[in-house]
Amino acid sequence: MFQAKVKSETLKGIVDVVSTLVDEAKFNIDPKGVTLKAVDPAHVAMIDMKIEKSAFEEYAADDTELGIDLDKIKEVLRLSRSGDIISLEQDEDKNRLVINVGNVTRRMNLVDTSGMSDPKVPNLNLPAKVAVASEELQKGIKAAESISDHIALTAHPEGFEMVSEGDTDSVSLKLSKDQLVSLECKETARSLFPLDYFSNMIRAIAVGTVVTMSLGNDYPVKLEFSIADGRGTVNYLLAPRIESE
Repeated sequence: MFQAKVKSETLKGIVDVVSTLVDEAKFNIDPKGVTLKAVDPAHVAMIDMKIEKSAFEEYAADDTELGIDLDKIKEVLRLSRSGDIISLEQDEDKNRLVINVGNVTRRMNLVDTSGMSDPKVPNLNLPAKVAVASEELQKGIKAAESISDHIALTAHPEGFEMVSEGDTDSVSLKLSKDQLVSLECKETARSLFPLDYFSNMIRAIAVGTVVTMSLGNDYPVKLEFSIADGRGTVNYLLAPRIESE
């Protein structure tokens, strides 16, 4: 059983961060809230999300799983305006999710979750941690997209740098320690990443959000941030692109 009411912008934020990696997802529901773990089809990136029940205007649930086609939720969200309350209800008899937006009711079949695993989140102890405003990262990826298909992230004791190098041109975004929200870094840590994945992740994060990045040398990057007015957390993991000698 699952019944909830949620602000349209809260639901949009949840859908945006998940749909950047997968088209269909298994949402694990329990009385305390909603969790999700998913890996993209190429096994390059991963999301681990937790949403507290307090993120919803109303919430009642037993332990259940909902397999959802995220494109269908986006279609419903297009009918809503900021501040609208969207109601969600599981129809267990017909294996459907019933969504109400104003006077519109959408009934959608749920996706079979039997083939959807809950991937194990690796326990990474990464030496560098950088907290930065999302708009700074968005500025960096916008500058990099016309240069190359990969981006290097470097943390050092004095600050943080994003560099993209192409055949003829290069671009860099440098942020000193006092331009960051916080910095924990004793020695330089650098890894290279596919720009399309990194860009899609960063663009899914709302402006004004503080993103905490954990980095190592040729290790995955971990991006941590809050959604749903601080009542939800998202961790992204992105595998590095190992540079050939």
